Amino acid sequence: MSETSVLARKWRPKNFTELAGQDHVVRALSNALAQNRLHHAYLFTGTRGVGKTTIARIFAKSLNCATGITALPCGECNACMEIDSGRFIDLIELDAASNTQVENMRELLESALYAPSSGRFKVYIIDEVHMLSKSAFNAMLKTLEEPPSHVKFILATTDPQKIPVTVLSRCLQFNLKQLPPALIAKYLQHVLEQEHIPFQPGAIALISRAAQGSMRDALSLLDQAIAFASGNVEQEVVRTMLGAVDRGYLFDLLVALRDQNGAAVLDISDEMSLRSLAFDSALQELATLLHRIALAQSVPQAIADDEPERDRLFELAKSFTAEELQLWYQIAIHGRDEINLAPDDYAGFTMTLLRILAFAPTNGDIQSTVALPVVVKKRGVNPSMKTVKETTSGEASSANRTAPVPGGINSISGASNVSAASANEPTKFGQADWGVLLENLNVQGMAQQLAKNCSLESFTERQITLCLPHEQKHLQSNKMATEKLQACLSEYFAKPIKLKIVLGGNAADTPAVIEQKTRKIRQQQASDAIVQDGFVREAQSELDATLITESIKGAI
Repeated sequence: MSETSVLARKWRPKNFTELAGQDHVVRALSNALAQNRLHHAYLFTGTRGVGKTTIARIFAKSLNCATGITALPCGECNACMEIDSGRFIDLIELDAASNTQVENMRELLESALYAPSSGRFKVYIIDEVHMLSKSAFNAMLKTLEEPPSHVKFILATTDPQKIPVTVLSRCLQFNLKQLPPALIAKYLQHVLEQEHIPFQPGAIALISRAAQGSMRDALSLLDQAIAFASGNVEQEVVRTMLGAVDRGYLFDLLVALRDQNGAAVLDISDEMSLRSLAFDSALQELATLLHRIALAQSVPQAIADDEPERDRLFELAKSFTAEELQLWYQIAIHGRDEINLAPDDYAGFTMTLLRILAFAPTNGDIQSTVALPVVVKKRGVNPSMKTVKETTSGEASSANRTAPVPGGINSISGASNVSAASANEPTKFGQADWGVLLENLNVQGMAQQLAKNCSLESFTERQITLCLPHEQKHLQSNKMATEKLQACLSEYFAKPIKLKIVLGGNAADTPAVIEQKTRKIRQQQASDAIVQDGFVREAQSELDATLITESIKGAI
């Protein structure tokens, strides 16, 4: 294949109108060119293949076109044609990855002092600029801030975090976005039609998803598919080339999971293993499919009429509840994150599916796994935490008894129940319940310290108000801790909870105070037990020993 026939080079856009996507960047640059409000340095950031260098070259043409500074270069003058062919003497492209040293930068800056040979501006395009050494960055700072009037710098990078802020502050920065699969598919279809190459829409969709937002990668994959398929881009051929997962397997898996058919789930997984399909990609595709089903269920108009799998999507959308789809989606994406920790990919994939089966509803009822606290006070028994499983019918049953709260310390009289309440009725919640609730919250660090040092002021269906003592007011200034505690409460109660913290308030003991009192009581009990122990007293008498009470540690 000759160089000119490589699709990624042949179909590189020559002007802004041919560019696919990045409208926010094109609009800003076009307006700047039209109004002649030009900056001396630009920075384009974004992942590979989204158009950084292409936009830089088009911008260079716009600056040096014989028709004048314009957002629509003619493409026919010497400057435009030489830039397109890479022969324009006043366009200098530098690959910072292979020219990292300060000597390279000094040489470039010395040449910038001279006037352009044939163009209106000297344009320096420095690709992967984050690869420059610290000395090279320092060398370019002064020139970058006040370059000669005939010089324009265009920097491009995939990793802007590695660029010194002193350089960032001297540039106009544009962030190029990853291109959506639908946009890539539309462009690839246009290319194939112009190249008169037959194709199947399903094959284009596979390539568009595999490109992961990069148009250059998409065109390279299309080149590979054309060669692999001998000029006819078919879906099955592309699927084989990419090692992509057949969506049919995923639809069958969802049906088996819906029917609680574990044997069928394993049979399908075994068949996928025999075909050497990538299981991490399978989990990614499964999450994508669940997303599409959720869209078909909640926003039907989001599914295009020409969607090849439209009928199956809507069929499955009727088979699942919204709660199931959300739960299964979470399990799928977490399974993909954890697949590298599994003994092997097959085990990680099947364990994720078994996890979906384990959390599937029983008898068609979706049970919430959120445990709500119920504090029960009985004569002679310490208040204890029980969990309530809230079913769709509103019934509640207690289970999984957890650690008791120390009796006699700020305990409540009677019973205080926290159960599923309607949206119009505030949930009843007592002060002692706050400490019990904290034992079940997944909260750590500063958020945990904030929670422990607060007492409960009020609890309604959507808001929890806590009182923070004045001596602990420094904890309130930690915004991250407050947001983390609010997020944990919302996750625990499976609904948005607004957290409000006020200084002062009621005089109730906080969980931290209760914990400290409990520790003192246990310490005293431990000390008394040791002092009164017969063996210890006998040893003291016979050995004339002294008991060091400070070394006694009570059970925590």
